[in-house]
Amino acid sequence: MTATPSGALASPAVARNTRPILEVLKAHMPGRGRVLEIAAGSGEHAVAFAAALPGLDWTPSDPGVEARASITAWATAASLPNLRPPLALDVLDPATWPKEPLQAVVCINMIHISPWAATEGLMALAGSRLATGGLLVLYGPYREADVPLAASNAAFDESLKARDPDWGLRDLDAVVAAAKAEGLALTRRVEMPANNLMLLFRRV
Repeated sequence: MTATPSGALASPAVARNTRPILEVLKAHMPGRGRVLEIAAGSGEHAVAFAAALPGLDWTPSDPGVEARASITAWATAASLPNLRPPLALDVLDPATWPKEPLQAVVCINMIHISPWAATEGLMALAGSRLATGGLLVLYGPYREADVPLAASNAAFDESLKARDPDWGLRDLDAVVAAAKAEGLALTRRVEMPANNLMLLFRRV
């Protein structure tokens, strides 16, 4: 990421993936309701999605102080009425989770850059806070049984594990099982650019 004059962070990856992610969100997100974004990072996604989906009350969150400062900088510049201040939310700490029911939870590029316990915490949060029929949206690279791993994803996986042995691409079947344990059913798998997937779960 690079810093902008306003103090916000800018990510080339966000610039590349915002449009294709937004196309899927427009097709499947509810027209109205409260949305919680987990691990919102720089905040660029939050601003883009809140602007494109004005009927949704969008709350970004991130445990990092630097990330929340960047989110605030982007949000201040955008001045969107449906974009709330960022939460200091940690998926491993239920005390930081919002109490209100949610219509959707969105998590982009977190699962592979965090320990497995973070995935379990994410599923517990979504399972406990989503209203019945509520949507959990995940985006990122995964390992899939009987699907050859792209060379770029294999190299990415190795680089992640070199940085932290608890990181790395997750097996899709394991993610689906963790979601099912919290009452979340996989309803759609969408292939995305650069060998990524969007996974849509519903609380049953």
